[in-house]
Amino acid sequence: QNGVMSGLMQMLLLKVSAHITEQLGMAPGGEFREAFKEASKVPFCKFHLGDRPIPVTFKRAIAALSFWQKVKLAWGLCFLSDPISKDDVEKCKQKDLLEQMMAEMIGEFPDLHRTIVSERDIYLTYMLKQAAKQIELPRASENEPRKYIPAVVVGVVGMGHVPGIEKNWNSDLKIQEIMSVPPPSASSKIFKFVLKATVFGLLGYGCYRIGHRTVQFVLSMPATQSYIQRLTEVPQH
Repeated sequence: QNGVMSGLMQMLLLKVSAHITEQLGMAPGGEFREAFKEASKVPFCKFHLGDRPIPVTFKRAIAALSFWQKVKLAWGLCFLSDPISKDDVEKCKQKDLLEQMMAEMIGEFPDLHRTIVSERDIYLTYMLKQAAKQIELPRASENEPRKYIPAVVVGVVGMGHVPGIEKNWNSDLKIQEIMSVPPPSASSKIFKFVLKATVFGLLGYGCYRIGHRTVQFVLSMPATQSYIQRLTEVPQH
């Protein structure tokens, strides 16, 4: 539904999620499940999913990477087997260590960091600011002055997004640009064509080999040979 490269990337990230779940005994995203449970306990509370849609993020991330960066990233995700402990998770909550990890990611995949982290910082900030707007109270008549009360908002975000949200909070944000999906690059088109040609070629070769062996097997059967022999004897008579 979302394209070959996007689908493959989602499969690899699901593998990473499964690895984390296996190591820690809990699935990533537990904080959002808890937020949903807590929101259901508060009267008149509205629960809103405020992150950018996953297909947009994936497509923008894939379009930002070169062919070799995609191969390098896919290779790293395929062979991810580093052990993770709960102590490691606690260490990641330290601001200095978290900033160091983010800096390493920027150094290795700057375009990936921009699309997956920085752009989503902007989107999350924009959605939080929209939710934090003052609420207008109902008026008895048109002549009655407008009255507002402040909105009470609890934002639950990944800790890696907190510095970006703080940085963007007082900025005039526009999200139209980061919501657009760029057209596929020439390398993506070539890769897609090669991948399709390889798959169809392998399928065709497999069908040929299976068909060839099937024909040979059928022809080697005594009943088939007897039938063919009878057919060849008919013209002679």
